Amino acid sequence: MKSIDWKAVGKRAIWIVPLIVVAGSLSGYFFRPDNWYEGLAKPSFQPPGAAFGIVWPILYALQGLALSIVLTQPPSRTRRTAIILFVVQLLLNFAWSYVFFGAHAIHIAQWHIVAILVLATLATRRFWSLKPLAGALMLPYLAWLIFAFTLNRAIVALNPDAAQPLFG
Repeated sequence: MKSIDWKAVGKRAIWIVPLIVVAGSLSGYFFRPDNWYEGLAKPSFQPPGAAFGIVWPILYALQGLALSIVLTQPPSRTRRTAIILFVVQLLLNFAWSYVFFGAHAIHIAQWHIVAILVLATLATRRFWSLKPLAGALMLPYLAWLIFAFTLNRAIVALNPDAAQPLFG
């Protein structure tokens, strides 16, 4: 198997990683925990708020590096599909903060995470088939998505009447 061209990866990562980290951070900045959220009951395994500000930039950076590796691969149907799946899941990821914190649609937000997880898993599989390291870089993100779903689901269970309609 051909090795990774780190110079080519670096040329992409130098702008892709910051772009994804900044875009993800902005989605979290504009739609973040507020008084409504603070009033919700939380499960015992809820991490402190500061943990999210540490974890998400790392996960976004890993995703950016994974995408940079994939973009250095020769054009193919697998590569194109991987990129499309990645971009769609990333856009859904950015939109989740609005659904949960902005719209207070916590029931919908849990299924929103499932959609992200499915698409991210499909992207990861394709990344892995192109370059195993690219797929491996996505694994912490998949694990965090499973945790996020579990956390979102627990918040819904603890606050069954707190949800609002997405566009209501």
